Amino acid sequence: MSGLDIRELECFLVLAEELHFGRTGERLYLTQGRVSQLVRSLEQRVGARLVERTSRRVRLTPLGEQFLAGLRPAYDGLRAVLDTTRAAARGVEGSLRLGFQCTANDHLMNAVALFQERYPRCAVEMTEVPLSDPFGPLRRGEVDLAAVLMPIAEEDLVVGAVFSRGQQTLAVSSRHPFARRSSVSAEELGDCVLIGVRSAAPRYWRATLAPTTTPAGRPIPAGPTMDTLQEGLTLAAANRGALLLCQPTAEYHRRHALTFVPVTGLPDSELGLTWCRDHETARVRAFAQVLSEVAEPTADALSA
Repeated sequence: MSGLDIRELECFLVLAEELHFGRTGERLYLTQGRVSQLVRSLEQRVGARLVERTSRRVRLTPLGEQFLAGLRPAYDGLRAVLDTTRAAARGVEGSLRLGFQCTANDHLMNAVALFQERYPRCAVEMTEVPLSDPFGPLRRGEVDLAAVLMPIAEEDLVVGAVFSRGQQTLAVSSRHPFARRSSVSAEELGDCVLIGVRSAAPRYWRATLAPTTTPAGRPIPAGPTMDTLQEGLTLAAANRGALLLCQPTAEYHRRHALTFVPVTGLPDSELGLTWCRDHETARVRAFAQVLSEVAEPTADALSA
């Protein structure tokens, strides 16, 4: 590959089509002498004749035919890569698959609307990411990026904007003893059963939704587990346990059979936009930039 000249290869490919030095020069905007020079230079690099030229005709040698058969697909592949890269450089096009957990409210949708306005040739497809598998859809290529509950401590994932910070809230059945309370403390979680997340999610991440101990170290009884928010809300409504949620999600999912009680003494919940480090594209970077512009740390963009 040392000293490879793409002009020599292009000249050979055109000459193989035209089999005429004059017409080859016209197509490449070169003189006939320059075409001959490029072909001779390529033959010297190869170490053998690739083209036979007589006063009557031009044709490829058997080695030239073999060289053409290998060069054409390789050159076409190189051009395809170049064309794709140029398209990406000109703008963000195609489709972007955005994963979200549980609820996408107006703030996140405003980010999507701004992205669509800024990049009208890129369509955003939104897909709910299950609580039980927050990072799996990213790794399987089902979504390009996702807004999920923090913390995110995965080496293969990049964390962009962190947003939608809010107080944690306990969803309980209207029959639960806490349903009559104006608030409960983090220590009082030791007196109730918490609904957890199934084991596909990392342990540290599951502990955000269902801690096993209070801040002082009291054990918190483990209850049934869920895959999705709706499953968790149904379990809570049936008085099978209590479910920790951030405040925006609690407000969005208010219903007659559930009561939402603020919890004091726990860190605020927050969301992070994340994507696979090895799958970063111009579309991903563009959306991350838009979200960072519109998502303030305390904004209600999306809840889990």
